[in-house]
Parts: sequence; C-alpha cells; structure tokens
Amino acid sequence: MSEATGGKPNTGGSRRADRLLEVREERRGSRPGDTYIRIVRPYEELFERGDDGELIATERTVLDRPGWTRALRAFRTFLIGRPISSQHEGHERLTKIKALAILSSDNVSSSAYATEEMMRILVLAGIGAISLTMPLTIVICAVLAIVATSYWQTIKAYPDGASSYLVASDNLGYRAGLVAGSALLIDYTLTVAVSISAAVAAITSVVPEMFAWRVAIAVSIVLVLMMGNLRGIRESGTIFMAPTYLYIVTVLVMVGIGLARLATGTMPEYIPPPEWLAAEQGGQALGLLLILRAFSSGAAGLTGVEAVSDGVPAFKPPEWRNARITLVWAAAIFASLFLGISLLASQLGIVPDPNEEQTVLSQVARVVVGDGPYFVTIQVATVLVLALAANTAFADFPRLSSFLARDGFMPRQFAYRGERLAFTTGIIALCGFAALLLVVFEASVTSLIPLYTLGVFLAFTLSQASMVVRWWRRREHGWQRGLAINGLGAVTTGVIALIVVESKFVAGAWMVVIAIPLLVMLMLAIRRHYRNVEHGLALERIPPGGRVDERPIVIVPIARLDEPARRALAFANSVSTDAIAVHVTNDADTADGLRDAWPEWAGEAELVVIESPYRALIGPLLAYLDVIGRREPNRTVLVVLSEFVPRHWWENLLHNQTALRLKLRLFGRPNTIVADVPYRIRA
Repeated sequence: MSEATGGKPNTGGSRRADRLLEVREERRGSRPGDTYIRIVRPYEELFERGDDGELIATERTVLDRPGWTRALRAFRTFLIGRPISSQHEGHERLTKIKALAILSSDNVSSSAYATEEMMRILVLAGIGAISLTMPLTIVICAVLAIVATSYWQTIKAYPDGASSYLVASDNLGYRAGLVAGSALLIDYTLTVAVSISAAVAAITSVVPEMFAWRVAIAVSIVLVLMMGNLRGIRESGTIFMAPTYLYIVTVLVMVGIGLARLATGTMPEYIPPPEWLAAEQGGQALGLLLILRAFSSGAAGLTGVEAVSDGVPAFKPPEWRNARITLVWAAAIFASLFLGISLLASQLGIVPDPNEEQTVLSQVARVVVGDGPYFVTIQVATVLVLALAANTAFADFPRLSSFLARDGFMPRQFAYRGERLAFTTGIIALCGFAALLLVVFEASVTSLIPLYTLGVFLAFTLSQASMVVRWWRRREHGWQRGLAINGLGAVTTGVIALIVVESKFVAGAWMVVIAIPLLVMLMLAIRRHYRNVEHGLALERIPPGGRVDERPIVIVPIARLDEPARRALAFANSVSTDAIAVHVTNDADTADGLRDAWPEWAGEAELVVIESPYRALIGPLLAYLDVIGRREPNRTVLVVLSEFVPRHWWENLLHNQTALRLKLRLFGRPNTIVADVPYRIRA
C-alpha cells in the first residue's frame, strides 16, 4: 500500500505513532529537480488506520506467533475458534417462544428429578410413605405460584435485569447483595453438577453398563459445555429450542397416556426388583422432620424460576410484558410436568433405585410406554434438556461474576471478555468448580441435592425482601398490592430456607451455610484491596509537563566479561554517566582478572566486587542494593540485567536462569526498576 502525502491529517501522538510504521521514499519526477515523497505502509496487514488516525490492530496481531508458540496458538484456534471483533458483539432479541425454551430450561428440567428426590426421602419410612409424594408436590406447586407471582412484580420494577444480586444491592445495601450474589454463584455451580448428574442418570437408565463410568461421563460433558461456551455459543441460538420443547412434548404425552391408562384400567403392573424392596426397608419413623426433608428435596425443582427475570433485557419490546407472560408459561409447564410425574409415580408405587442406576422418570416411562423407541426418545430428551439447563448456568455464572468484578468484589479478570466475546475466566472457573463437585459427590443427584436448595431460596428471599423495601420507600402506584405479594413471597421462601437449614444441615447444607459467609468475606477483602490500590495510585493533580525525576542509581550485575555484559553496560552508560557494575564471586583469582581488564573493557563505569565466601549470589547483591537504598533513599535504583536467550525453548534447561530468579526477587522490591537486556546468538 502506498499513497502520496496529503489527505486528512492526523494529530498529536496518533500521527507520530502512525509515522513509525511508515517508510518514506524520495522519488524523482519526470522533470529535472521535481521530487516527491512516496509513503509506503508495509505493515497494513497488522494495523489499520482509524478515522482519527488511531491504529487498529488486525486479527493477525492475535494469531501470528513466533517459534514454538505458533503451534499452541493454532491448537487454541482449533479448540475455540478464531477471534471475534468487538464490532460483532450483539444480542439477539428473544421472542416469547424462544425465551420460554432457553430461559426456562433450568426450571423445566428440574421436573426430571424433583419427584425422585422427594420419594428417596419418604421411602426411608417405608414403601407406604410414598403416598405423601402427591400432597407434597401440590404444596411445592403452591409455593411455585407464590414465587412466580412475586417475580412478576420484580420484572416490571427492574426491566434491565432483576438478578437477586442487583435487586438486593439496590434496596438492602451491598452486603445483602453480596449474600445474594454468593448464593447465586453456589446455585449456578450446583445447577451444572446436579443437571449433569441427572443427565448421566438418564443415560445409565437406558445403558446400565455405563453406570460405572458415570463420573467420567459427567466431567466429560462439563468439559464439552465449557469448550462450547469458550467458542462463544449464543444462549439465544434457535438450536437450543429443540431440547426443551422435545422434553416438554414427550413427557406431557407420556403423562397423558398414563392418565388414560389409569382411567381405563389398562395400566401394566409395576413390580420393583426384590433387592430394591429389601434395600428400602423403612428404618425411620414418618415424622415431621422426615416430611420436611422430603419437601425441601422436592423444592429444589423451583430452581431456575428467577432465570426469566434475570434475562428481561433479552426480550423483544415491550420487554417486561413479554417476560411476564413467559414467566407464567414456564411456571405452568413445570407445574404440569411435576404434577403429572408425581401422580403417575405415586399411583404406580414406583420404588426409587437405591443404586441410582434407574431414575424414577425412566421407570414411569417404561411402565407407561414400554421399552420401545418412545422410551428412548424420552430419555434422550431428558439428557438434552438437562444439558441445556447446565449450559444456561454457563451463561449466568460468568455474567454475574462480571457484575461482581465490575463492582470490585471479584478479580477483574472475571469482567473481561475473551477473544470469542465470552467471559472466559468465569466459564473456566465454573467448569472447575462443577467438575470438582461431580468427582467428590460421584455424580449423585441425591448427594448433591442437600447443597442445592438453600442457595436457591436464600436468593429468592433476599430478592423478595428487597422488593418489599422498594415498595415501602417509593410508594409507587399499586404499592400496597405489590407489598403484599412480595411480602408473602419473602416470608414463604424465607421459611423454606429455614426448613432446608434445619432438615438438611447434617446431610450437607452445612457446607453452604459456611461457604456463603466465607465468600462474602472474600469479596469484601477483594474490594478493600482494590480500594487501597486505587487510593495509592490516584493522581491528585496533573504535574507540570516539564517535570523530570532525579536520575536513578544504575546497577549492572555481571558474571563475566562477555557480549551480553557489554551490551548491558552500554545501555547503562546511555542512561547514566556513573553506572556501577557489581560482580559477586567466591573466586578471588577471577575477581583479580576482571579488575585488570576492566579499565580497557568498560570505560568510565565503576566496578564493585563483592566476595561471597558462602557461594551465594542473590543474597549479597540484594544486601548491597539495600545499603545503596538506605544511603540515598530518595533516588530510584535501576538494575540492568544481561540475559542470554537460547534459540530453542528446551535449551533453557541447560542454563541456571540466574537473571530470571533475580528478576523475581527484585520485582517486589520498593523503589526499584528492573531493565532486561536480552542477547540472542545469531544463527
């Protein structure tokens, strides 16, 4: 690319930076004495020019890598794809049909295991206690109606997103917001672990031989979801509609067939294996505590109700109205699925598999529709919708982490988007935490459920309590009705949270009880650190443009007289007229030889020899720097290091890396600057 001088002029530093990338060629014209300057820009594949003269980095600046790092870059590109420009960042607005499939997948998919988890607790009191499954299901659906109605209010009040963290922070203060945020982070992590565990259980219900590999399969699915989200999978993709609607339709049809068979008396008889009956002999009394434990296990099915309120900005206008309608649809569908599965399971007398190889839903499906293709379709749909529910958490966890990082409560890395416009750090962190839970709890839904419910209802409670405060303070139109609705929601979910703590504490809820305060304290410590750093780095006023700091004391550690040392000294002499070379040795003869050659070799630079009878290098050098610093505390110390850089990475293993170790020690030293002068041997 070339052009004659002229055109739109650049200004200031932008123009100067642009000129550094230009080659100016003087050309003669056709007539004597006629000359002109031809500007050539040979680096246009790396940098483009913006309208105001700024340089815009191209994709090649990210993809091009020298030497062995080229292969790593190519492998990374293969895994997660090519970088996406920020100009292509956009969010597809969702219709109600799409939003129902995408945002309600977490809630809808919970019907696949909510009934089973209730029955696993009830059966501890004997097979007859399973008859309480249906009454508890009705109570949970009543709670669902209260929670959904409460979020109906929240959606209109917060059309830009009604996350419990944002709502609680706005009305109850940032500490309450951090409690809600911590509960949600735990909730999203457990959503991945529980959903994937339930998906693997659906797989082993069809192929029991895979049960022994359930943990490996679960972790592999999490890794696949992580890679997909690192590639920038869009939660609004039309392809994600299929699993949710396939699950809804197949299960509702199964429920319809089952109800028809019950009404006509054509339902096949269910006979559980004798070893299951022996394993499930009731060993506990059917008391209030056991019923509350069963209720809290089934209440885990309400997770995901808040997803629609979190995603209000993703809807097409009018956002809040469409979100409200979608919330009602989602709650009605979940209630229908939950009630249908519980009714069939209790009527058939389904016994939960004590080994967790066969799910309750798969047993109901086998009795109602047999072992044919329709049964396999139900299981495939269950696996897909549970994987989609886990994938929804891969969108929610990084987004919430970015909010917390933006407010200074989490490391700032969580706020940055990666090359594919995804919150890379949050995605990787969620994958790691979820995989750890799957390994520790052996991909068991029953083992994970006690940890799950508390975070869900704590976030519900704080969100609804925040709305109560909002209604009371603002007294907006309809505030009395809104206050009553959200007040009922706060009381209901708060009571359930206490029930979970009481009934599930020993079973595992104690981990969440401890984890939430620890997370809050950690976030407060992170914010305190950032505030201290901000205060320490703040510039109170702009100093005069001509201000020049006092010249630094320049120190050059040298080991021998060689080319790297010569280049380091040359650089030091260009910075200061009184650079000091420091040679630390335990060999007096070597030191004498260095002194003799020094006047002719190094010019005006002063040589200081430090004998080290204990053969240490870094300790005596740092001690010398400390003495210099105490003698002139107001002057900066500039340490110039000469470093030999091998041609191949593996050749570093043949060298002692003294310069690297010294840099690590000097990095945290106050009032010290480190300059590295690398030297490479030419081929």
